[in-house]
Amino acid sequence: MLRTMVRFATTTPFLYEPPIRHVVAEVSKNLERVLILVRKCKHQSFLRRVVNRVSSADFRKVLNILEASIGDMKWLINIFDADGDEGGKVVIQHSMPPIASNDPMLSWIWSDVATVQMGIVDDRCEAAKELASLAKDNDRNKKIIVEEGGVPPILKLFKESTLPEVQIEAATALYHLANNRERVRTIVNELAIPIIVQVLGDSSMGVQIQAASLVARMAEHDPVAQECFARENVIRPLVTLLSFETFVDDHTGQLSKQSIHSIVKINKEIEKNSLFKSNGTRPLANSYKHMEGISRVGHYSKKERENESPEIKLELKICCARALWMLATGSVSNSRKLTETKGLLCLAKIVEKDQGGLQFNCLMTIMEIAIAAESNADLRCAAFKTNSPAAKAVVDQLLRVIEELDNPSLQIPAIKSIGSLARTFPARETRVIGSLVTRLSHRNLDIAAEAAIALGKFACPENFLCMNHSKAIIEFKAIPQLMRLLRSNEHNQLHGIFLLCYLSLHAGNSESLEQARVLTALEGAERTVLAHHPKLRELATMAIYHLNLYHAGVQSQRIVYLP
Repeated sequence: MLRTMVRFATTTPFLYEPPIRHVVAEVSKNLERVLILVRKCKHQSFLRRVVNRVSSADFRKVLNILEASIGDMKWLINIFDADGDEGGKVVIQHSMPPIASNDPMLSWIWSDVATVQMGIVDDRCEAAKELASLAKDNDRNKKIIVEEGGVPPILKLFKESTLPEVQIEAATALYHLANNRERVRTIVNELAIPIIVQVLGDSSMGVQIQAASLVARMAEHDPVAQECFARENVIRPLVTLLSFETFVDDHTGQLSKQSIHSIVKINKEIEKNSLFKSNGTRPLANSYKHMEGISRVGHYSKKERENESPEIKLELKICCARALWMLATGSVSNSRKLTETKGLLCLAKIVEKDQGGLQFNCLMTIMEIAIAAESNADLRCAAFKTNSPAAKAVVDQLLRVIEELDNPSLQIPAIKSIGSLARTFPARETRVIGSLVTRLSHRNLDIAAEAAIALGKFACPENFLCMNHSKAIIEFKAIPQLMRLLRSNEHNQLHGIFLLCYLSLHAGNSESLEQARVLTALEGAERTVLAHHPKLRELATMAIYHLNLYHAGVQSQRIVYLP
């Protein structure tokens, strides 16, 4: 059996080695133990025989380990079909060899991975499906699959298969494996990211759904994967898939307003962005530079995509939107790349027209871009210029969500986005402030707290227009609502105190502050709520000092001018 296995190993390309190495190592160890026993029996001297006694129990142990080795080798030959019954192909074999008696899952995974790497097409698909199921069950199975070299065969199957159902099973297996940083890093180190990006661009919608889900999962758990995907320019095909059919109505609605030259130009652009050359090859690299995110990816024709069911199209868009969300999270460079395409405009259109998971994912993507813009002045100036149509569309939709929808899961990210963009609004843009002030009295305390946080970013000293914004906030009658917010839980109180302090520092001469007795409220909070918050307590002390100065001046003026 050893000779048979050696012949098979030396004549088979792309051999799956882990089970062979494990079994042969165990057989070698067992043969060494047998050899030691035989050498003990070989001594002729009576004295040596007395000193090195060999009992019948020793022979029984030796026979047992030899039987175990024979069982292991039989299983190994059967799983690889080294005798040639199936033409030297791997066959699915879920029997348990003696070597895996303490861990039956090991032999199961060996068999499936060997089949994925070396089996026939149908068996490879079935084995990939079983690996996905095992990986979904628990983290221990995931760990064994990765440690036993399961990632490279699954990737190879994902890349090379021409059958969508096979690619879907392979992508599903990778998706279930990629649920922590260590395993995602292993997948990245196997050069998986270029493969995933290629499949995302070249496959049917069903495969693209799984590929986009895999991008989202890997980017969510590992910042290195997030950066690698960006280097492979995955954002462009994701935006392309997300914007599929999104701008069709806009093009058709504008035709009546365009000149003949413009109509011809639009038609050429749509055709260029939707179809490949007649030979089915991918577009040239330089053509991507002119498509601004609406490029045509894949060798599947526009007609084939249009014939897909609405449910499949929606699921693909949801997965692409989530992938963009995960790629933009905490990454200024990815957010910049997304805004350099038509990504912002596409996200705004979807937030306007769609509902459910797609709308939520797009809104979360906008929120992450806004957070990145808050921390990076270059991105803020480039993507959210006042005269930018995309930026204007995004702000309009954020305000619509805040004012018209009664859904906290959508309103909260919209409010956070507005707050992150506070430094992009000019002093005349008071409609944003009015909308946020109205939310201060919302029955949902989380929404009220987020509105206070967002208004705090308008009134904070880091905002160049803090004095103008502070006066606008007071003019929209925010003070009475803030005073009510101070009577809620401690979390909301802190955010309300922050905003009151900023308003006191930048618009302390307002009569609204005196009428609402803000000074008394801040003095009371300084003694109680702020005892364990040194930074906020220091800010409150400054606000109290400022208010005292103003109120003292007001009182003296009233005394002087009394008739």
